Amino acid sequence: MPESPTPAPPVPQAPGRRALTPKSIVVWSLVALVGAIGWATLALSRGEEVSAAWMLAAALGSYAIAYRFYSRFIANRVLKADKNRATPAELQDNGVDFHPTDRRVLFGHHFAAIAGAGPLVGPVLAAQMGYLPGTIWLVVGVIFAGAVQDMVTLFFSTRRNGRSLGQMARDEIGPVGGIAALIAVFIIMIILLAVLALVIVNALAHSPWGVFSIGMTIPIALFMGVYLRILRPGKVSEVSLIGVALLLLAIVAGGWVAESSWADFFTLEPGTLVIWMIVYGFLASVLPVWLLLAPRDYLSTFMKVGTIALLALGVVVALPTLKMPAVTDFASSGSGPVFAGSMFPFVFITIACGALSGFHSLVSSGTTPKMVQKETQIRMIGYGAMLVESFVAIMAMIAACIIDPGLYFAINAPVGVIGDSVQSASEAVANFGFTITPDALAQAAKDVEEASLLSRTGGAPTFALGMAEIFSAVIGGTAMKAFWYHFAIMFEALFILTTVDAGTRVGRFMLQDMLGNAYKPFREVSWKPGVWFASAVVVGGWGYFLWVGVHDPLGGINQLFPLFGIANQLLAAVALAVCTTLLVKSGRLKWAWVTAVPLAWDVAVTLTASWQKIFSSDVKVGFFAQRDKYQAGIDAGEVLAPAKSMDDMRTIVTNSTVDGVLCALFALLIVVVLVDAGRVCYKAIRDPETVKLHETPFVQSKFVAPASLFATKEEKAELAEAGVGPEGGLRKEPAGTGSRT
Repeated sequence: MPESPTPAPPVPQAPGRRALTPKSIVVWSLVALVGAIGWATLALSRGEEVSAAWMLAAALGSYAIAYRFYSRFIANRVLKADKNRATPAELQDNGVDFHPTDRRVLFGHHFAAIAGAGPLVGPVLAAQMGYLPGTIWLVVGVIFAGAVQDMVTLFFSTRRNGRSLGQMARDEIGPVGGIAALIAVFIIMIILLAVLALVIVNALAHSPWGVFSIGMTIPIALFMGVYLRILRPGKVSEVSLIGVALLLLAIVAGGWVAESSWADFFTLEPGTLVIWMIVYGFLASVLPVWLLLAPRDYLSTFMKVGTIALLALGVVVALPTLKMPAVTDFASSGSGPVFAGSMFPFVFITIACGALSGFHSLVSSGTTPKMVQKETQIRMIGYGAMLVESFVAIMAMIAACIIDPGLYFAINAPVGVIGDSVQSASEAVANFGFTITPDALAQAAKDVEEASLLSRTGGAPTFALGMAEIFSAVIGGTAMKAFWYHFAIMFEALFILTTVDAGTRVGRFMLQDMLGNAYKPFREVSWKPGVWFASAVVVGGWGYFLWVGVHDPLGGINQLFPLFGIANQLLAAVALAVCTTLLVKSGRLKWAWVTAVPLAWDVAVTLTASWQKIFSSDVKVGFFAQRDKYQAGIDAGEVLAPAKSMDDMRTIVTNSTVDGVLCALFALLIVVVLVDAGRVCYKAIRDPETVKLHETPFVQSKFVAPASLFATKEEKAELAEAGVGPEGGLRKEPAGTGSRT
């Protein structure tokens, strides 16, 4: 049994706990007032036009208050982040996985890694229930659940040498719950990566512009990595300007390529894209983190944050109105055409990443804790990046709700519900309680140079259309709508790809941790055979499901989309259970509610959803009910829509069965983890002297770096006294005065 950690010296009073000045009180009161007015306008307006700008005001005001006060409370009072404690990046800097990374670059990497398809797609689908339920959960959920999970997981992983979530569960909860967590986390990870990769393949297939522009981010990132590491160390602002300029050039050049003789070369079939995705995922997993992954994610963050910021500015300038009702009838009936199920629990499952995402806990216990310079930066990176992702989700909700509801449902309802003609779609939409003419449907497709927008399910096309509406209202008008639409499609692919590459590396860490329980060399992240083997297994796993999905669009991985949200939220339950256990075991019992409350809510939501997906007799909801329906059709020799052949029928039966079994397996494993975690917490409360923590011993840090994006006056003085630049670095000391270990 590992020893308890070496006691650390007393932690000095954390910064930022001074009393507010009168000026600060006025400023924060105004921020709170703006947010409150925004919420009141959204909640109380019925049957009248509401500007999308009020949604922005409500969200931004809430985020600002939460970051200033709640995240600071958690960092300073609950976690007691210590700037004097050396992080794994400082102690084990090997230039491959462990590397003290400039906080600005790491914020970009972390945000790019966690912000994938979820915040773009989930809110769009949840808009079926109206704009209000989803918006409330996006803001309340991220403040009290999602950002808390990310921050606390990152903190405890950093205190444990960057250990993965599954390994922390095994170490701190025990072998039974730990092994259940390891299995659940790894399988869920593979499925999540496959689903994310499928969205990218669908977005880039037959798109030379997107393939060229996104492909060029790889050599640009390699150049940035070499520039920052070898040519001009520490010149973050300099390399950022160069990288952004090259990125903008790649985006513009993509349009030129699409209209040139090179278009055919960059027009790739889905199967070809799958192969390139697998190759890229493997390389991103094994190459040094400073060479490709960190600079590429940092570069992508400029594109992500810049575009979303411009979109928000467009909302303020154009002031579009929310055309979707605050709450639709589908919220109570559960019979929506986009997804079946009542508002509780399925709106929370559908929104997923924008409010609470289990996937984030894998990044927070994967690449990021091996790169963070100081514990005091965890607040900005863990809590702050999640708030930014939630803001992305708010923008996606706005994009979905400013377009005509009739057009929204025509785009997002499956072809089996609305048919394949504008006439049948118009009639079907009327049955939903909304109206749109066939001519309006045809014109909407023509405006963005698409043959049809009917049944373009998945959320991405809807977000692109809403984004095009906002940008074209500010720049270019209708004539530019097609350009903005296709730009948005490319933007979404870039947005999601950074999650796949970082996720693959995280999956490799997880697998190495698991295999290390049987063969210790696997835990050595510098052992090349282990790195290559684990990377190959991870990309092979999600690559297989991706290949099946691409070549079997009726079923395959597409059948796993309903499982995506449940699996992600169950993963969050594991993370919150581990965090709660660690708070209790480390003597922070009075603060355990910080993670225990969101854990209780998440468990209630996800287990309810799992129960319904397994046992519901409604074929639109229950996996096994769907299986029984199509199996009965096979037995009767009848082909049921949307299947077109008996082979399609058998595919649906197989994949519905797989979905149901996986859902039941995940729920069972999570229950095992929760029960075992409860046992450990009870034991720790009853007999605290027997508690053993697997925390690394305290080592005095010699690294000096600011805690936030911008250094304070005190931090600038400390940097100057230590003789290091604004990016941070080791304190300059005379030779022979100390060791880094």
